Amino acid sequence: MILKNISAAKAELSALIERVEKGEEVLIARAGRPVARLVPYEGIARTRVPGALRGQIHIAPDFDDLPDDLARALGAMDE
Repeated sequence: MILKNISAAKAELSALIERVEKGEEVLIARAGRPVARLVPYEGIARTRVPGALRGQIHIAPDFDDLPDDLARALGAMDE
């Protein structure tokens, strides 16, 4: 990780971008205190499509049933 003050980052922006492209992270500071982070651009996330996994996920019929010992431990069942 590289830490640069704003004035140094302005003067070395092209070099800092090259280092970011190689996988490094750059922190930009004001008076020695980090205020921004320069990281590689990862692109725009794809839009989610409702129902895209329809028919691919199956939930067991007893999914919501607690085992008796666990239900007693959680106070959901009388002893």
